[in-house]
Amino acid sequence: MHFEISERRILLLSFDAVFILSALYLLSLLFDYNYFDFDVNSSLSILVLLSYLYIFGVIFEIYNLQVASNHLQILQNVVFTATATVLAYLFTPILSPVLPKQRLIILIFYFTILITLLLWRLFYCYFLASHRFSQNVVLICNQNEVEELVLGLENVDPHYKIIGFVNSDSVIDENLDFHYVNEVKKEDLEHFVSAHNVSEIIIASQKTDGITPDLYQQLLHLLETGNIIREYTQVYESKTQRIPVHYIERDFYRFFPFSRSNNNKLYLFFTRLIEILLSIVGLLISLVFIPIIFLCNIFANKGSLFYTQERVGKNGVIFEIYKFRTMTENSESNGAVFAAQNDKRITPFGKFMRKTRIDEFPQFINVLKGDMGIIGPRPERPFFVEEIAAVMPFYETRHVIKPGLTGWAQVNYSYGESIDESLIKLQYDLYYIKHRSVFLDLSITFKTITTVLFYRGQ
Repeated sequence: MHFEISERRILLLSFDAVFILSALYLLSLLFDYNYFDFDVNSSLSILVLLSYLYIFGVIFEIYNLQVASNHLQILQNVVFTATATVLAYLFTPILSPVLPKQRLIILIFYFTILITLLLWRLFYCYFLASHRFSQNVVLICNQNEVEELVLGLENVDPHYKIIGFVNSDSVIDENLDFHYVNEVKKEDLEHFVSAHNVSEIIIASQKTDGITPDLYQQLLHLLETGNIIREYTQVYESKTQRIPVHYIERDFYRFFPFSRSNNNKLYLFFTRLIEILLSIVGLLISLVFIPIIFLCNIFANKGSLFYTQERVGKNGVIFEIYKFRTMTENSESNGAVFAAQNDKRITPFGKFMRKTRIDEFPQFINVLKGDMGIIGPRPERPFFVEEIAAVMPFYETRHVIKPGLTGWAQVNYSYGESIDESLIKLQYDLYYIKHRSVFLDLSITFKTITTVLFYRGQ
């Protein structure tokens, strides 16, 4: 038995609500506890409580499956989630019950939610997220691609176990010794699937020469008996939430058209309206920070407060981006280079501003001007665009929409310090362009809040 990624998330979302409401119901049933009642008028209170739980749960990443499977991380994040949920609920006027006069009642309410959530999540971590619920998979691919293909999937979902591969090379080197996963002979595929409880077969071979008539007949029979057969690019995209541009080569047309939201007038209108409102609020907040940043900049960064830089926007149009200074002046006297994780050009105060994203507040001016959006691929410098596009197919495809202050690549991956890392960020950017929607925008918004709260900015 195994759970898909989506099924595990639904499991967490559902049982968080079921266990917390059950614990509060038992509390009111067994003891004289009337703060959180269950009657006809309490449906709004229940809805508000669950809404806060899910909002703060997303912010503090308790629905991130990697975090949910780690008992130390989930312990910390559940405490944050329960505390924020209870505080927000207690101080929500009208929609939540009137604050009780006795502090003990508040403490009982808080610890009931905290302990219930902790016990359920630890049970999930030690039992449901264990290897007894792994999914066994067989891969059909060329032998020289096995390691890359396997790691590409198992690093994202540790419960997705590729236990064997069928070599689809038309010319097989019998002397090649390979131990990464078991090699399954073409004629033994059907028996192997049955003997090892294989639930899915992934075809990653781009050449049909190795799919012999015998192998084809076995695949057809496996499909007829209810086994799932999927293509690698489809699995990779659903597991990693990235577009595998490194694998599809010239077949990118298979991924068109991109999201309809890119041309949806209603979506674009409301997105633009929200961008203008958020930009005005962001610039007002930055006015509060400017005096402090100005003083710190004099001593720490030793240069002008603001700096501008050319970036590539929608349709390849060049524009000037505005930022607070985080590097020393003349930091690129020897030419443009990628910013690195521990870049010596970044001052200690500049590093703090990058971690908290304060340095990007002036970019709200770019948003108001229409050069950028709030959410989208981060704009890159023309020099690097030319350099990367020369070696990376489809790189300039990211310019079909406006660049953004934050994006799917920014909340899922660290700084792109090289061409190879830029490829990974491109995969995330193209995934966003393909699946752009209100729900994905909300997900990026929550992940951005998490990035700032956990001090993960670059």
